Amino acid sequence: MKKVFIAAISIIAVLAGCAQHRTAADRLMDNYALVTLPAPDLSGITDNGKEVLNLYRFASDEADRIYWEQNFGDKDALISSIQDERLKQYALVNYGPWDRIDGKSFVPGYGAKPAGANFYPADMSLEEFEAFDNPDKSSPYTLIARDEDGSLKTVWYHDAYSAHIEKICSYLTAAADLTIKPSVRNYLLKKVDALRTDNYYESEKAWLEMTDSKMDLVLGPNETVDDGLYGIKASYGAYVLLKNLQRTEELNALSARLPEFQQMLPGDPAYRDFVPGTESDIFSCNVLYYGGYTNAGFKVIAVNFPYDATLQKEVGTRTILFDNIIREKFNRTVFPVGSTLLEGEHQSHVDASAFYWGIVFREMAKGLGVKETVNGKGSVAEALGAEALTFEKAKSNVLGTWLCGSEAAAHRLGGLVQKEDVLVTFIVNTIRSCRFGDADATGRANLMTYNYLLEKGAFHRNEDGRYSIDSAASWKAIEELGALILKTQATGDSAFAKEFISKYAIIPANILADITSLKLEAIPVDIRVNFER
Repeated sequence: MKKVFIAAISIIAVLAGCAQHRTAADRLMDNYALVTLPAPDLSGITDNGKEVLNLYRFASDEADRIYWEQNFGDKDALISSIQDERLKQYALVNYGPWDRIDGKSFVPGYGAKPAGANFYPADMSLEEFEAFDNPDKSSPYTLIARDEDGSLKTVWYHDAYSAHIEKICSYLTAAADLTIKPSVRNYLLKKVDALRTDNYYESEKAWLEMTDSKMDLVLGPNETVDDGLYGIKASYGAYVLLKNLQRTEELNALSARLPEFQQMLPGDPAYRDFVPGTESDIFSCNVLYYGGYTNAGFKVIAVNFPYDATLQKEVGTRTILFDNIIREKFNRTVFPVGSTLLEGEHQSHVDASAFYWGIVFREMAKGLGVKETVNGKGSVAEALGAEALTFEKAKSNVLGTWLCGSEAAAHRLGGLVQKEDVLVTFIVNTIRSCRFGDADATGRANLMTYNYLLEKGAFHRNEDGRYSIDSAASWKAIEELGALILKTQATGDSAFAKEFISKYAIIPANILADITSLKLEAIPVDIRVNFER
């Protein structure tokens, strides 16, 4: 017995020593579980098609280089200045020295991240921007810079990043020459024109019309999350995708029902009068490659494009589900969080199918609601300004869940998904996503939802640190919050939006305690991906 006791003490000492040798950089890297995705099955792809995929990857790498310039600046100078290899890795994950979880610098010598990233001069005041009389200043595709005399000027992306863009265009032109699909060739050539002019209408329309390709490339300046000043400047990113044909066919049956889903939304009908285009579709894909914004920090699991309201009305949108990323996120983050933080009676409702369908409806909800204010304040994005993106992300989360729950109650979802599965999985995912912090719109949207639902009695955190959920109160709160978001967007009430975000988009004591619990259980915040070739 004594020998066993001594051996046990020795093991504890070794483990303690290992823990002591773990650096701060090691603990930061623990936030992201490394996932190696197997090489895709390209048996149905021709040799030409495989070369097209390679060209897509090369183009994505150039989009990645543009994003480094937008988000930070000189990538090589930053990485070479960091001695700690793990810290260097973390800078690569975050595309800079600022943690995308809390927004703080983790590299000595760097202060707070500029709210406007590199889209605006660091010394520009908000008053100066407001007084700047140039219609191009509000384009998603212009930088604001200093002229020789110190005054503000606009620089179009195609000029600011011309060297990278010309390389992208050469890759896409080569891919257009190789492809045997006329729709793909049309899209790629129109994308080349768009990148050289920053006029994306025709390329996005061609992309929506490209329905017969098994491969896809989504590339360009799309997301505006990094613009913390006005929420208008778009970051470069890229996805290389391989379509799951059978599942895509199953999902597309939902596309024709978008007008019906629009009418199902809660609240005043005047606040959901937008009529989405009837040619919308839903693709099921595996991600083969990320580049730029799409690879920074938290991994996107689905998209709904384009954001152009005119195209959404004339043609529709395309929802793309990233099957392989959704699966890894659920297995490595959502399910473990539910097992750790839910009361036992709720744990069986944390369901992979409910998570998947929730993402489907979340993405479709992005194309619903309103695009223009009902009182002459212009577009929702213009009226709500920097708060617009937080409200838009909260809208898609909340109303997507509302629609998904309605479909589950009507037994129209596959896999025997129950309405309670949808609710519990949504709440777990919201709690999990609050770990993203309040540094950007995604984190703020989840915190806003969490705090509102908590206030309305949707769930309660017990003394043992586990959550109990009130189903009736939850659905009532989700309905009320969805209607409130639609009203705020439709009326362009920026003052209310700011007040609401200030009140609800905060990190409460509950979440801080949850974060500690999940760290002790070694549950990662998100994933980082290694793609096998």
